[in-house]
Amino acid sequence: MSMKQKKPVAAKIKTAVKKPAPRAATPSENAAPKVVSAPRSVATPQTLRGMRDILPAEQKYWRFISRKIEELTASYGYERLDTPILEETALFVRTAGKQSDIVEKELFSFLDKGEDNVSLRPEGTAPLVRAYINHGMVNLPQPVKLYYVGPMFRYERPQHGRFREHHQFGVEVFGDANAVQDSEVILLAQLFYKEIGIKTTVHINSLGCATCRPNYANELVTYYRSKRAHLCEDCKRRLAKNPLRLLDCKEPGCQPVKETAPNIVDFLDEECKNHLMRVLEYLDDLQVPYVLAPHLVRGFDYYNRTVFEIMLAEESAEGGQSVALGGGGRYDTLVEQLGGRPTPACGFGIGIERVILQLKQQMIEPSDDRRPDVFLAQLGDAARRKAFMLFEELRAASIPATANFSKGSLKGQLEIANRLNAKYTVILGQKEVIDGTILIRDMESGMQEIVLYDKAVAEIKKKIGRT
Repeated sequence: MSMKQKKPVAAKIKTAVKKPAPRAATPSENAAPKVVSAPRSVATPQTLRGMRDILPAEQKYWRFISRKIEELTASYGYERLDTPILEETALFVRTAGKQSDIVEKELFSFLDKGEDNVSLRPEGTAPLVRAYINHGMVNLPQPVKLYYVGPMFRYERPQHGRFREHHQFGVEVFGDANAVQDSEVILLAQLFYKEIGIKTTVHINSLGCATCRPNYANELVTYYRSKRAHLCEDCKRRLAKNPLRLLDCKEPGCQPVKETAPNIVDFLDEECKNHLMRVLEYLDDLQVPYVLAPHLVRGFDYYNRTVFEIMLAEESAEGGQSVALGGGGRYDTLVEQLGGRPTPACGFGIGIERVILQLKQQMIEPSDDRRPDVFLAQLGDAARRKAFMLFEELRAASIPATANFSKGSLKGQLEIANRLNAKYTVILGQKEVIDGTILIRDMESGMQEIVLYDKAVAEIKKKIGRT
Protein backbone atom coordinates (compact mmCIF):
# COMPACT_ATOMS: atom_id res chain seq x y z
CA MET A 1 0.00 0.00 0.00
CA SER A 2 1.52 3.27 -1.15
CA MET A 3 1.97 6.12 1.31
CA LYS A 4 0.58 9.50 0.29
CA GLN A 5 3.23 12.21 0.19
CA LYS A 6 2.62 14.74 2.95
CA LYS A 7 2.06 18.34 1.96
CA PRO A 8 4.32 20.98 3.53
CA VAL A 9 2.62 22.85 6.37
CA ALA A 10 2.70 26.09 4.38
CA ALA A 11 0.84 24.43 1.48
CA LYS A 12 -1.83 23.01 3.83
CA ILE A 13 -2.43 26.46 5.29
CA LYS A 14 -2.67 27.95 1.81
CA THR A 15 -5.38 25.51 0.64
CA ALA A 16 -7.28 25.77 3.93
CA VAL A 17 -7.68 29.54 3.78
CA LYS A 18 -10.98 30.60 2.12
CA LYS A 19 -12.19 34.03 1.17
CA PRO A 20 -14.74 35.29 3.68
CA ALA A 21 -18.27 35.87 2.36
CA PRO A 22 -19.16 39.55 1.86
CA ARG A 23 -21.28 40.99 4.66
CA ALA A 24 -23.86 43.75 4.52
CA ALA A 25 -22.78 47.15 5.76
CA THR A 26 -24.25 48.20 9.09
CA PRO A 27 -26.19 51.46 9.38
CA SER A 28 -23.34 53.07 11.28
CA GLU A 29 -20.92 52.23 8.46
CA ASN A 30 -23.24 53.85 5.85
CA ALA A 31 -23.33 57.03 7.88
CA ALA A 32 -21.02 59.97 7.12
CA PRO A 33 -17.54 59.48 8.54
CA LYS A 34 -16.75 61.13 11.85
CA VAL A 35 -14.22 63.96 11.91
CA VAL A 36 -11.33 62.86 14.13
CA SER A 37 -9.19 65.61 15.63
CA ALA A 38 -5.43 65.31 15.21
CA PRO A 39 -3.66 63.88 18.26
CA ARG A 40 -1.81 66.29 20.48
CA SER A 41 1.92 66.37 19.83
CA VAL A 42 3.97 64.35 22.30
CA ALA A 43 7.49 65.41 23.28
CA THR A 44 10.09 62.99 21.93
CA PRO A 45 12.38 61.58 24.65
CA GLN A 46 15.96 62.84 24.43
CA THR A 47 19.25 61.43 25.70
CA LEU A 48 20.36 62.78 29.07
CA ARG A 49 22.93 65.56 29.15
CA GLY A 50 26.43 64.14 28.72
CA MET A 51 25.12 60.81 27.36
CA ARG A 52 24.94 59.80 23.72
CA ASP A 53 24.00 57.06 21.28
CA ILE A 54 26.75 55.28 19.36
CA LEU A 55 25.21 54.95 15.90
CA PRO A 56 25.88 52.17 13.34
CA ALA A 57 28.01 54.48 11.16
CA GLU A 58 30.47 54.92 14.06
CA GLN A 59 30.71 51.27 15.06
CA LYS A 60 33.61 50.64 12.67
CA TYR A 61 35.82 52.77 14.94
CA TRP A 62 34.80 50.75 18.01
CA ARG A 63 35.41 47.43 16.24
CA PHE A 64 38.80 48.67 15.03
CA ILE A 65 39.85 49.73 18.52
CA SER A 66 38.54 46.49 20.07
CA ARG A 67 40.64 44.42 17.66
CA LYS A 68 43.79 46.40 18.48
CA ILE A 69 43.17 46.06 22.22
CA GLU A 70 42.71 42.28 21.97
CA GLU A 71 45.79 41.82 19.75
CA LEU A 72 48.04 43.96 21.95
CA THR A 73 46.96 42.56 25.32
CA ALA A 74 47.22 38.97 24.04
CA SER A 75 50.78 39.61 22.84
CA TYR A 76 51.87 40.71 26.32
CA GLY A 77 49.89 38.11 28.27
CA TYR A 78 47.08 40.24 29.74
CA GLU A 79 43.72 38.67 30.58
CA ARG A 80 40.38 40.47 30.55
CA LEU A 81 38.47 41.11 33.77
CA ASP A 82 35.01 42.76 33.76
CA THR A 83 33.77 44.37 36.98
CA PRO A 84 30.24 45.63 37.82
CA ILE A 85 29.31 49.13 36.74
CA LEU A 86 27.88 49.76 40.23
CA GLU A 87 30.13 49.64 43.32
CA GLU A 88 30.04 50.83 46.92
CA THR A 89 30.75 54.55 47.07
CA ALA A 90 33.28 53.89 49.85
CA LEU A 91 35.53 52.09 47.36
CA PHE A 92 36.13 55.28 45.38
CA VAL A 93 36.30 57.56 48.45
CA ARG A 94 39.03 55.35 49.99
CA THR A 95 41.07 55.13 46.80
CA ALA A 96 40.69 58.54 45.13
CA GLY A 97 40.87 60.53 48.36
CA LYS A 98 38.09 62.58 49.99
CA GLN A 99 39.49 65.86 48.64
CA SER A 100 39.82 64.70 45.03
CA ASP A 101 37.64 66.43 42.44
CA ILE A 102 36.15 63.09 41.45
CA VAL A 103 34.80 62.37 44.93
CA GLU A 104 33.74 65.96 45.66
CA LYS A 105 32.15 66.84 42.32
CA GLU A 106 31.96 63.99 39.81
CA LEU A 107 30.63 60.80 41.42
CA PHE A 108 27.24 59.54 40.27
CA SER A 109 26.20 58.43 43.78
CA PHE A 110 22.83 57.54 45.28
CA LEU A 111 21.14 55.46 47.99
CA ASP A 112 19.63 52.27 46.58
CA LYS A 113 16.41 50.65 47.86
CA GLY A 114 18.40 48.90 50.58
CA GLU A 115 19.76 52.27 51.79
CA ASP A 116 23.28 51.36 50.59
CA ASN A 117 25.39 54.22 49.24
CA VAL A 118 26.45 53.17 45.75
CA SER A 119 28.15 54.84 42.77
CA LEU A 120 28.54 54.29 39.07
CA ARG A 121 32.23 53.57 38.61
CA PRO A 122 34.22 56.69 37.62
CA GLU A 123 37.42 54.75 36.77
CA GLY A 124 38.69 51.20 36.34
CA THR A 125 41.63 50.77 38.72
CA ALA A 126 39.85 50.63 42.10
CA PRO A 127 37.31 47.97 40.95
CA LEU A 128 40.12 45.77 39.59
CA VAL A 129 42.04 46.10 42.86
CA ARG A 130 38.88 45.07 44.73
CA ALA A 131 38.45 42.07 42.40
CA TYR A 132 42.12 41.10 42.84
CA ILE A 133 41.60 40.99 46.62
CA ASN A 134 38.11 39.41 46.60
CA HIS A 135 39.13 36.52 44.35
CA GLY A 136 42.39 35.69 46.10
CA MET A 137 44.53 36.52 43.07
CA VAL A 138 47.46 37.15 45.39
CA ASN A 139 47.77 33.35 45.51
CA LEU A 140 48.24 33.13 41.74
CA PRO A 141 51.71 33.25 40.14
CA GLN A 142 52.74 36.91 40.17
CA PRO A 143 52.60 39.25 38.38
CA VAL A 144 48.88 39.06 37.57
CA LYS A 145 48.31 41.02 34.34
CA LEU A 146 44.76 42.18 33.66
CA TYR A 147 42.95 44.52 31.29
CA TYR A 148 39.45 45.99 31.13
CA VAL A 149 37.20 47.76 28.61
CA GLY A 150 33.92 49.38 29.59
CA PRO A 151 31.84 52.43 30.44
CA MET A 152 32.77 54.87 33.21
CA PHE A 153 30.65 57.72 34.61
CA ARG A 154 31.59 61.19 35.84
CA TYR A 155 29.23 64.03 36.59
CA GLU A 156 31.24 66.74 34.86
CA ARG A 157 30.52 69.46 32.34
CA PRO A 158 30.16 67.82 28.91
CA GLN A 159 32.49 69.23 26.27
CA HIS A 160 34.09 68.31 22.97
CA GLY A 161 35.24 64.69 23.23
CA ARG A 162 34.17 64.37 26.90
CA PHE A 163 30.93 62.81 28.07
CA ARG A 164 29.41 61.93 31.43
CA GLU A 165 29.31 58.35 30.22
CA HIS A 166 32.58 57.50 28.53
CA HIS A 167 34.41 54.28 27.76
CA GLN A 168 37.84 53.33 28.94
CA PHE A 169 40.49 50.77 28.12
CA GLY A 170 43.09 50.07 30.78
CA VAL A 171 45.64 47.56 32.02
CA GLU A 172 46.63 46.77 35.61
CA VAL A 173 49.59 44.65 36.77
CA PHE A 174 49.78 43.30 40.32
CA GLY A 175 52.77 41.79 42.14
CA ASP A 176 55.84 43.30 40.46
CA ALA A 177 57.82 46.27 41.84
CA ASN A 178 60.52 46.13 39.15
CA ALA A 179 61.02 49.19 36.95
CA VAL A 180 60.74 46.96 33.89
CA GLN A 181 57.03 46.54 34.64
CA ASP A 182 56.50 50.31 34.65
CA SER A 183 58.26 50.40 31.28
CA GLU A 184 56.10 47.62 29.84
CA VAL A 185 52.89 49.38 30.88
CA ILE A 186 54.09 52.65 29.32
CA LEU A 187 55.16 50.80 26.17
CA LEU A 188 51.71 49.19 25.84
CA ALA A 189 49.97 52.57 26.02
CA GLN A 190 52.36 54.04 23.46
CA LEU A 191 52.09 50.97 21.16
CA PHE A 192 48.31 51.14 21.21
CA TYR A 193 48.40 54.60 19.66
CA LYS A 194 51.25 53.74 17.32
CA GLU A 195 49.37 50.76 15.89
CA ILE A 196 46.22 52.75 15.18
CA GLY A 197 48.27 55.46 13.45
CA ILE A 198 48.38 58.27 16.05
CA LYS A 199 51.74 59.79 16.98
CA THR A 200 52.26 60.39 20.69
CA THR A 201 54.88 61.38 23.25
CA VAL A 202 55.08 60.08 26.82
CA HIS A 203 55.28 62.68 29.60
CA ILE A 204 56.76 61.05 32.69
CA ASN A 205 57.55 61.98 36.29
CA SER A 206 58.05 60.40 39.72
CA LEU A 207 55.96 61.27 42.77
CA GLY A 208 58.43 59.61 45.10
CA CYS A 209 57.29 57.59 48.10
CA ALA A 210 55.94 58.09 51.62
CA THR A 211 59.50 58.81 52.82
CA CYS A 212 60.58 61.56 50.42
CA ARG A 213 57.28 63.05 49.23
CA PRO A 214 56.37 64.89 52.52
CA ASN A 215 59.53 67.02 52.22
CA TYR A 216 58.50 68.07 48.73
CA ALA A 217 54.89 68.73 49.81
CA ASN A 218 56.11 71.10 52.55
CA GLU A 219 58.30 72.98 50.05
CA LEU A 220 55.41 73.18 47.59
CA VAL A 221 53.05 74.62 50.22
CA THR A 222 55.60 77.25 51.21
CA TYR A 223 56.04 78.28 47.58
CA TYR A 224 52.31 78.42 46.77
CA ARG A 225 51.49 80.39 49.91
CA SER A 226 53.82 83.09 48.64
CA LYS A 227 51.72 83.18 45.43
CA ARG A 228 48.31 82.91 47.09
CA ALA A 229 47.01 86.15 45.59
CA HIS A 230 47.37 84.62 42.07
CA LEU A 231 45.60 81.34 42.82
CA CYS A 232 42.08 80.25 41.86
CA GLU A 233 39.62 79.33 44.62
CA ASP A 234 40.12 75.59 44.06
CA CYS A 235 43.88 75.93 44.48
CA LYS A 236 43.46 77.91 47.69
CA ARG A 237 41.42 75.00 49.01
CA ARG A 238 43.95 72.42 47.78
CA LEU A 239 46.75 74.34 49.48
CA ALA A 240 45.40 73.26 52.85
CA LYS A 241 43.98 69.84 51.98
CA ASN A 242 45.95 68.24 49.13
CA PRO A 243 49.03 70.23 48.02
CA LEU A 244 50.16 67.91 45.21
CA ARG A 245 46.85 68.50 43.44
CA LEU A 246 47.94 72.13 43.00
CA LEU A 247 50.07 70.92 40.11
CA ASP A 248 47.02 69.38 38.39
CA CYS A 249 45.14 72.70 38.12
CA LYS A 250 44.11 73.61 34.54
CA GLU A 251 43.06 77.22 35.25
CA PRO A 252 45.03 79.62 32.96
CA GLY A 253 45.76 82.03 35.83
CA CYS A 254 47.51 79.31 37.85
CA GLN A 255 49.80 78.12 35.04
CA PRO A 256 52.55 80.77 35.50
CA VAL A 257 52.68 79.85 39.21
CA LYS A 258 53.06 76.15 38.39
CA GLU A 259 55.84 76.80 35.86
CA THR A 260 58.20 78.14 38.53
CA ALA A 261 57.15 75.72 41.29
CA PRO A 262 59.79 73.41 42.91
CA ASN A 263 60.51 70.15 41.05
CA ILE A 264 59.80 66.92 42.90
CA VAL A 265 62.72 65.17 41.18
CA ASP A 266 65.05 67.31 43.30
CA PHE A 267 63.50 65.83 46.47
CA LEU A 268 63.50 62.11 45.56
CA ASP A 269 65.42 59.78 47.83
CA GLU A 270 68.08 57.50 46.34
CA GLU A 271 65.78 54.50 45.86
CA CYS A 272 63.05 56.49 44.10
CA LYS A 273 65.60 58.29 41.95
CA ASN A 274 67.17 54.96 40.88
CA HIS A 275 63.73 53.52 40.08
CA LEU A 276 62.95 56.48 37.80
CA MET A 277 66.33 56.23 36.07
CA ARG A 278 65.81 52.51 35.35
CA VAL A 279 62.38 53.20 33.85
CA LEU A 280 63.88 55.88 31.58
CA GLU A 281 66.71 53.55 30.53
CA TYR A 282 64.20 50.89 29.47
CA LEU A 283 62.25 53.49 27.50
CA ASP A 284 65.47 54.58 25.79
CA ASP A 285 66.20 50.94 24.85
CA LEU A 286 62.64 50.53 23.49
CA GLN A 287 62.89 53.84 21.58
CA VAL A 288 59.74 55.18 23.24
CA PRO A 289 59.65 58.98 22.79
CA TYR A 290 59.31 60.66 26.20
CA VAL A 291 59.67 63.99 27.99
CA LEU A 292 60.55 64.35 31.68
CA ALA A 293 57.69 66.43 33.11
CA PRO A 294 58.68 67.42 36.70
CA HIS A 295 55.27 68.97 37.50
CA LEU A 296 53.16 66.05 36.26
CA VAL A 297 50.76 64.55 38.83
CA ARG A 298 47.66 62.39 38.44
CA GLY A 299 44.08 62.95 39.57
CA PHE A 300 44.09 60.22 42.24
CA ASP A 301 45.85 60.13 45.59
CA TYR A 302 46.93 56.50 45.32
CA TYR A 303 49.84 57.02 42.90
CA ASN A 304 53.49 56.79 43.99
CA ARG A 305 56.77 56.82 42.09
CA THR A 306 56.18 56.57 38.31
CA VAL A 307 53.34 58.62 36.82
CA PHE A 308 52.89 59.30 33.10
CA GLU A 309 50.55 60.70 30.48
CA ILE A 310 50.28 59.87 26.79
CA MET A 311 50.25 63.19 24.93
CA LEU A 312 49.42 63.83 21.31
CA ALA A 313 52.66 64.58 19.43
CA GLU A 314 53.14 68.29 18.81
CA GLU A 315 53.08 67.92 15.01
CA SER A 316 49.63 66.28 15.26
CA ALA A 317 48.07 68.70 17.77
CA GLU A 318 45.83 71.46 16.40
CA GLY A 319 47.25 74.88 17.20
CA GLY A 320 50.13 73.27 19.12
CA GLN A 321 47.88 72.65 22.14
CA SER A 322 48.77 69.81 24.51
CA VAL A 323 46.22 67.00 24.31
CA ALA A 324 46.29 64.21 26.91
CA LEU A 325 45.12 60.85 25.51
CA GLY A 326 45.51 58.72 28.63
CA GLY A 327 47.78 58.10 31.58
CA GLY A 328 48.63 56.04 34.60
CA GLY A 329 51.45 55.04 36.88
CA ARG A 330 52.46 53.00 39.92
CA TYR A 331 50.28 52.52 43.03
CA ASP A 332 52.16 50.22 45.39
CA THR A 333 50.03 50.87 48.50
CA LEU A 334 46.50 50.63 47.08
CA VAL A 335 45.97 46.87 47.49
CA GLU A 336 46.97 47.08 51.16
CA GLN A 337 44.84 50.21 51.58
CA LEU A 338 41.79 48.18 50.54
CA GLY A 339 42.54 45.32 52.93
CA GLY A 340 44.80 43.09 50.84
CA ARG A 341 48.38 42.06 51.39
CA PRO A 342 51.09 44.60 50.49
CA THR A 343 51.26 44.28 46.68
CA PRO A 344 53.11 46.52 44.21
CA ALA A 345 51.02 47.48 41.18
CA CYS A 346 50.88 49.77 38.15
CA GLY A 347 48.64 50.45 35.16
CA PHE A 348 47.04 52.98 32.82
CA GLY A 349 43.66 54.12 31.49
CA ILE A 350 42.78 55.43 28.00
CA GLY A 351 39.49 57.13 27.05
CA ILE A 352 38.12 55.50 23.90
CA GLU A 353 35.98 58.50 22.85
CA ARG A 354 39.13 60.65 22.77
CA VAL A 355 40.84 58.03 20.63
CA ILE A 356 37.98 58.06 18.12
CA LEU A 357 37.97 61.87 18.07
CA GLN A 358 41.64 61.84 17.11
CA LEU A 359 41.10 59.18 14.43
CA LYS A 360 38.44 61.40 12.87
CA GLN A 361 40.45 64.62 13.18
CA GLN A 362 43.48 62.99 11.60
CA MET A 363 41.27 61.34 8.94
CA ILE A 364 42.49 57.85 9.84
CA GLU A 365 39.95 55.47 8.33
CA PRO A 366 39.71 52.11 10.14
CA SER A 367 40.21 49.02 8.01
CA ASP A 368 36.88 47.38 7.15
CA ASP A 369 36.77 44.17 9.16
CA ARG A 370 33.28 43.28 7.97
CA ARG A 371 33.81 43.24 4.21
CA PRO A 372 31.80 40.27 2.90
CA ASP A 373 33.26 37.89 0.35
CA VAL A 374 29.82 37.29 -1.12
CA PHE A 375 26.59 39.25 -1.49
CA LEU A 376 23.45 37.31 -2.44
CA ALA A 377 21.04 39.12 -4.76
CA GLN A 378 17.68 37.69 -5.82
CA LEU A 379 14.77 38.61 -8.07
CA GLY A 380 11.33 37.14 -7.45
CA ASP A 381 9.77 35.09 -4.68
CA ALA A 382 11.02 31.68 -5.83
CA ALA A 383 14.57 33.05 -6.19
CA ARG A 384 14.36 34.65 -2.77
CA ARG A 385 13.53 31.30 -1.19
CA LYS A 386 16.44 29.57 -2.99
CA ALA A 387 18.81 32.44 -2.07
CA PHE A 388 17.77 32.21 1.57
CA MET A 389 18.68 28.50 1.63
CA LEU A 390 21.98 29.16 -0.16
CA PHE A 391 22.80 31.93 2.29
CA GLU A 392 22.49 29.49 5.19
CA GLU A 393 24.73 26.99 3.37
CA LEU A 394 27.41 29.69 2.89
CA ARG A 395 27.15 30.75 6.53
CA ALA A 396 27.46 27.14 7.69
CA ALA A 397 30.59 26.84 5.52
CA SER A 398 32.07 29.92 7.35
CA ILE A 399 32.05 32.01 4.17
CA PRO A 400 31.56 35.74 4.97
CA ALA A 401 28.31 36.47 3.13
CA THR A 402 25.49 38.95 3.45
CA ALA A 403 22.16 39.71 1.75
CA ASN A 404 19.10 41.93 1.91
CA PHE A 405 16.11 39.69 1.35
CA SER A 406 13.57 42.49 1.76
CA LYS A 407 14.90 44.25 -1.36
CA GLY A 408 13.11 43.34 -4.61
CA SER A 409 15.09 45.52 -7.00
CA LEU A 410 18.24 43.93 -8.44
CA LYS A 411 19.76 47.39 -9.01
CA GLY A 412 19.20 48.31 -5.36
CA GLN A 413 20.82 45.08 -4.19
CA LEU A 414 23.87 45.61 -6.42
CA GLU A 415 24.23 49.11 -4.99
CA ILE A 416 24.34 47.58 -1.49
CA ALA A 417 26.95 45.04 -2.66
CA ASN A 418 29.10 47.89 -4.00
CA ARG A 419 28.71 49.89 -0.81
CA LEU A 420 29.78 46.87 1.27
CA ASN A 421 32.74 46.35 -1.09
CA ALA A 422 31.79 42.69 -1.61
CA LYS A 423 34.19 40.65 -3.73
CA TYR A 424 31.48 38.63 -5.49
CA THR A 425 27.74 38.90 -5.98
CA VAL A 426 25.69 35.74 -6.43
CA ILE A 427 22.54 36.45 -8.48
CA LEU A 428 19.43 34.28 -8.60
CA GLY A 429 16.45 35.16 -10.79
CA GLN A 430 13.55 33.22 -12.30
CA LYS A 431 15.73 31.78 -15.10
CA GLU A 432 18.38 30.57 -12.62
CA VAL A 433 15.70 28.86 -10.50
CA ILE A 434 14.32 27.02 -13.54
CA ASP A 435 17.81 26.05 -14.78
CA GLY A 436 19.13 25.06 -11.32
CA THR A 437 22.03 27.54 -11.62
CA ILE A 438 23.40 30.71 -10.07
CA LEU A 439 25.24 33.66 -11.59
CA ILE A 440 28.51 34.70 -9.92
CA ARG A 441 29.67 38.24 -10.70
CA ASP A 442 33.21 39.43 -9.92
CA MET A 443 32.50 42.91 -8.55
CA GLU A 444 35.93 44.25 -9.47
CA SER A 445 36.19 43.05 -13.08
CA GLY A 446 32.47 42.75 -13.85
CA MET A 447 32.97 39.24 -15.29
CA GLN A 448 30.08 36.80 -14.77
CA GLU A 449 30.01 33.00 -14.63
CA ILE A 450 27.12 30.53 -14.58
CA VAL A 451 27.50 27.73 -11.99
CA LEU A 452 25.20 24.85 -11.03
CA TYR A 453 23.27 25.63 -7.84
CA ASP A 454 24.38 22.34 -6.23
CA LYS A 455 28.05 23.27 -6.75
CA ALA A 456 27.69 26.90 -5.62
CA VAL A 457 29.38 26.57 -2.21
CA ALA A 458 32.36 24.62 -3.58
CA GLU A 459 32.84 27.06 -6.47
CA ILE A 460 32.65 30.13 -4.19
CA LYS A 461 35.20 28.54 -1.85
CA LYS A 462 37.62 28.20 -4.77
CA LYS A 463 37.13 31.81 -5.81
CA ILE A 464 37.81 33.25 -2.37
CA GLY A 465 40.80 30.96 -1.78
CA ARG A 466 39.32 28.53 0.72
CA THR A 467 39.63 24.78 0.42
